[in-house]
Amino acid sequence: MAKRHQNPRLAKIHRSYKVDEITDLYGAHKNTVLNWIKKGLPTLDNKRPLLIQGRALNAFHAKKRVKNKQPCNLDELFCMRCKAPKKPVEDLVEYQTINEKTGNVIGVCPTCHTLMYRRISNTKIQQFSIHMGFSIP
Repeated sequence: MAKRHQNPRLAKIHRSYKVDEITDLYGAHKNTVLNWIKKGLPTLDNKRPLLIQGRALNAFHAKKRVKNKQPCNLDELFCMRCKAPKKPVEDLVEYQTINEKTGNVIGVCPTCHTLMYRRISNTKIQQFSIHMGFSIP
């Protein structure tokens, strides 16, 4: 079974690949590779065997990875259950120090009431605490 997020640097950029070579390279099924082609993975031409440049394959996976990212604002944490950045419930936010440079901000999602975590540096925790209205131990 193939990984959900493919390595965007796995294919060699100066090489052309056939569909079966891509299945061996990524450990994906042939139909998965054909679905990538339907979703916009460019081929060299429409003739058989389908040839795909390594550079295009890497760019396709890198673009797909960037598209799926959802960056959080300074006052947000990412909720894994809702799969979206959310502002935590204001009274239920705390900070745990990990080392002298970083720590975890722990909050509760207002929608599903799940714990949300965010690793944050000590330089940003001052700004975060001002936005969220909590004190740092």
